[in-house]
Order: sequence, then C-alpha cells, then structure tokens
Amino acid sequence: MTTPDELERQHTLITATRRYDDLRMRDALAAMNPDDRGTALSPAETLEMLALSEVVIRKAGYGRQAMVRSARAAGASWTQIGAALGSSKQAAWEAHQRWIEDQARQHEQTGYQSLDPDSADDARGLAGRPD
Repeated sequence: MTTPDELERQHTLITATRRYDDLRMRDALAAMNPDDRGTALSPAETLEMLALSEVVIRKAGYGRQAMVRSARAAGASWTQIGAALGSSKQAAWEAHQRWIEDQARQHEQTGYQSLDPDSADDARGLAGRPD
C-alpha cells in the first residue's frame, strides 16, 4: 500500500502535484464518461491520489513556515503575517510555534534533521510574541 511517508521521500512538491493532477484529471474524466473504463482509476491509483494529496499538503506546509520565517526576518508583524495567511495574528503565531517545536522534536529524534537546539532557539527569538 502506498503511504504519504513513502511518497514524500519520492516526490518534490512539483512532482507530487503533477502526479496528483494527472490522477485527478483521469478520475474527473472517468466520472464524466462512466462507460469508458479505460480512464477509470484502479483502487491502487485512487489510494495513491489520496496519499499524494497528503504529501502536497505537507510539502506546502513546510514551505509556508519557511515563508513565515522569511517574513519575520524581513520585519513583518504577526498582524501582517496573519492577514497574508487569512488568519488572525494569534493563529499564525501559534501555528508557527507548533512548527518550531515539531522541528526541534524531529531533530531530537533523528539527531540531524530539522532544527537543532540553537536553530530552534534562533527561530523562537525571531518569532517573538504576537504584536
């Protein structure tokens, strides 16, 4: 069975999105013409499409938090960041704090990936408090 963890290692955001779009288009065409069995997705492809949707969400989320860090480094306030994300400043700040803690925890577990303790402290300092 295909899992998001397996696919995440195999794909970049671009390749995961491209494969997801290809499968989604075939699925949509099959729904429009149910008599054409040639375009219908197999059960494995349907599950792959579902797993790919999770991969796209994850990878986009990683980039999102990197952009939040860039915005903070460029001097953006949490009010501005929240507005850019379509949320409140508090929700944006809290999501970023969770991301920092998740990255620090991942580093503790693997010893090399994500944010080491000094980088996590730097990220917390840059994040500051919601204004």
